[in-house]
Amino acid sequence: MVVDLLRDGRLHVSQGNVRRMRVWIDQDLCTGDGLCVDHCHDVFTLLEDGIAYVIQGGVVMNDPGGSSSLAEVESRYQQNVIDAAIACPGECIFIELGVIPDRA
Repeated sequence: MVVDLLRDGRLHVSQGNVRRMRVWIDQDLCTGDGLCVDHCHDVFTLLEDGIAYVIQGGVVMNDPGGSSSLAEVESRYQQNVIDAAIACPGECIFIELGVIPDRA
């Protein structure tokens, strides 16, 4: 199975289907520009410290941050999260995909 990010920001999964997307932010890399919030305010938020965090169900998941605080991304927001990661000047948005392989 191979997952590629196409130039237009879409995911291409060969031999499988994306079943789950999770996201987290490395606050040490965050520049606080808020572009992620512009792309998807239902998944990203800026706190009083001027740094971006992921949210799930209104709860801040990354406080103080790290991959142990992954937020599940609803399918309707997946492309917005990808777009946010591409636009992020700090390159601090990390996406993990759960892919179900096709049956042979």
